[in-house]
Amino acid sequence: MSITALDGKRFAEMVIQGANHLAANAKMVDALNVFPVPDGDTGTNMNLSMTSGAKEVKNNVQEHIGKVGIALSKGLLMGARGNSGVILSQLFRGFSKAVETKAKISGKDFAGALEAGVETAYKAVMKPVEGTILTVAKDSAKRGVQAAEKSDDIIVILEEVLKEAKASLKRTPDLLPVLKEVGVVDSGGQGLVFVYEGFLAELKGEKLPESSDLLPSMSEMVSAEHHKSVQGHINTEDIEFGYCTEFMVRFEQEKTAKHPFNEGDFRNDLSKLGDSLLVIADEDVVKVHIHSEQPGEVLSYGQRYGNLINMKIENMRQQHSNIVGETHNAIITDRPEPAKELQEYGIVTVSMGSGIADLFKSIGAHAVIEGGQTMNPSTEDIVKAVKEVHAKNVFILPNNKNIIMAAEQAKDVSDEDIFVIPSKTVPQGLSALLAFNPSADADANEASMKEALQHVKSGQITFAVRDTLIDGLEIEKDDFMGISEGKIVVKNQDKGKAAEALLSKMLDEDSEILTIIFGEDVTEEEVSGLAHFVEETYPDVEIEIHNGGQPLYSFIFSIE
Repeated sequence: MSITALDGKRFAEMVIQGANHLAANAKMVDALNVFPVPDGDTGTNMNLSMTSGAKEVKNNVQEHIGKVGIALSKGLLMGARGNSGVILSQLFRGFSKAVETKAKISGKDFAGALEAGVETAYKAVMKPVEGTILTVAKDSAKRGVQAAEKSDDIIVILEEVLKEAKASLKRTPDLLPVLKEVGVVDSGGQGLVFVYEGFLAELKGEKLPESSDLLPSMSEMVSAEHHKSVQGHINTEDIEFGYCTEFMVRFEQEKTAKHPFNEGDFRNDLSKLGDSLLVIADEDVVKVHIHSEQPGEVLSYGQRYGNLINMKIENMRQQHSNIVGETHNAIITDRPEPAKELQEYGIVTVSMGSGIADLFKSIGAHAVIEGGQTMNPSTEDIVKAVKEVHAKNVFILPNNKNIIMAAEQAKDVSDEDIFVIPSKTVPQGLSALLAFNPSADADANEASMKEALQHVKSGQITFAVRDTLIDGLEIEKDDFMGISEGKIVVKNQDKGKAAEALLSKMLDEDSEILTIIFGEDVTEEEVSGLAHFVEETYPDVEIEIHNGGQPLYSFIFSIE
């Protein structure tokens, strides 16, 4: 049997068979997933990626191989997950680009398209690592080109490609020390071998077994428990970038007009925010995979070009700890955790200081994120808190002007119905939360909580970190400053006198309730002295005092 021309229908069957064979062996590939850090399961990621490509091909079967290739490329791009899945999508993106104008291809065309795929995949990876799927793809494509010089039979060429892919796979431990140390081959490379096996079987009209034992000498070593023990070779604290971040950006004309998209510049900019970076793009979307310590920054950068879709963020340190913990922990239970009941409403707020956190919780907050001035939580922190409250409608109180944008971004990337109440201070957040009514609908609550922001005065006492002249005030380093509604209005070298001066500017005949939240640097004597000043000067004002325990701000004042 000889095949010297390959059309779209035959290629579609190859893709489907390759996807099916990979799916049948995904668990074996998962067991080989050892490098570089726990980042999702390679077999699962490649399987989902290839399945997405095969699904798109099934919906676009036709004689023209170039058009089938375009469908495969699009399906892989949309479904690509993890490093290996993205690289797989790039291999076939390059392949498809090389044949997109052809109705049928020859053996030489087929080999050349495999090599074009390798070039595309290497360009997509910022720092290509040898001993991975990239190496297996490169070595096998090179052998395919050599075979095509002697024969135009695509079966013969693909036999040589598969033979070299298996040989290259066995060599991967010589290129990656961690593989040799634990006695396994590269997981992504193994996945690619399964795909090529499926391709060849379809061309030959053969039916493959449900699972494959390509490497019997290693079969006893590759088990679930072995996979867990491999992770023990990596210390959790050695993971420099803790969040595996994947997302896609669907380009928007308005945004790309302002920030023209260039794949190279986009990749270079993101490379500064982490490692294990993969970027792939077509005319409509760009897909990103990166390990980053600040996923919120990565997502914010992507939003410059369009809408964020298909987002997935995983905490790799937690994954690693879980895997290592399972290896060494003999306590096993099959009792599932009870599902948390979906609430109608959830409140997520941000605060610094355990006392303020307790105060928010006491009046109805379901989750309190530690953060504030100099310690702004990321979008990921907020998204995680939103998910933890497990509610249909979630209200976010940022309580700091520098956190509002991150809260808005969390709203954009979350599936939940989120309402951001733009509180700029803790007093505003407390006032908004007190206005919440669990019996009202979400829109009514949003309106009343936003309205409540207008009916509270906020003030803070903090210290200056440098000399400055602002709004007519000459401030020296370490002076105590009184801030009212975001503006510095008083300063004094004495903390208590600064607080008294600020309250003198904020309190008036309409003031009814003064809430004083004192920080970690304030003594009981200072609190008592300030309370005495208010009682003597403003006898009609009711005073509430709370120990907020917050850093940076000696006093936070709320006046209603």
